[in-house]
Amino acid sequence: MADGWDKDGLRALRGVLHAQDGVALLAALHRGPAREVLQLVGDGVAVAAAQGLPGAAEMAALFLGALQERGFRGDEELADRLRAATGDAAIPLLRPLAVDLEMLAMLLEGDPTESGGRIDLSTGECWPAFTDELGPGPGVEEDDDPERWLYAPALGSRAGYRDMELFIEEVEDAALADRLRIDLGGRGAFRRFKDMLAGDERSWSRYHRFCDERQRGRARAWLAEEGYCPHITFFGEPSSGSYPSGPV
Repeated sequence: MADGWDKDGLRALRGVLHAQDGVALLAALHRGPAREVLQLVGDGVAVAAAQGLPGAAEMAALFLGALQERGFRGDEELADRLRAATGDAAIPLLRPLAVDLEMLAMLLEGDPTESGGRIDLSTGECWPAFTDELGPGPGVEEDDDPERWLYAPALGSRAGYRDMELFIEEVEDAALADRLRIDLGGRGAFRRFKDMLAGDERSWSRYHRFCDERQRGRARAWLAEEGYCPHITFFGEPSSGSYPSGPV
């Protein structure tokens, strides 16, 4: 627990989310600290709580406390969803969209001259801008229908640079932190920073978890500004109570 999530634990979390298994998700969450996977699995915890799965309300409360303490961009939007799922707040007036926040973050945080893209509002699928040059995929109309597409601009690397600055504040090894601060100066900062971290496997893993959480949070916040929220489903019936009167 002290060292955070390992590769097997994260693989298990992603696996149960993909399998849409809320019971298995709640069990898998005991393998590591919640604070490192809030954005990754927060929507799943909200759905489990809305379905009344055993232990879900307690896990939602744990997530809420961690989100309020952390305060990354996008954490408040996720906290609102968890409050709604547990009946402590009104359901946010956002349209559910089955979009992968990781894929959306890739669209939003690339080079403005090369990246960006659009989201298919009928499926939630993210299409990078370069795919437009290849022509539409199967069943994809070649049009600009705003009811079908949501365009995602590439916002550049400034947020990613800030992630590196904030991560340094969490590095416990003072000598490594000093070297990382030096690496942030001038051109090639991203490459030097990552090369330095690559020599410390534990710090490298923590950095990736840290960035993944921040990127997902920024994608969630951008999506909320556009009037949408991520949507996932779980198989199975609620063990008690009833579903909220609206999307979670």
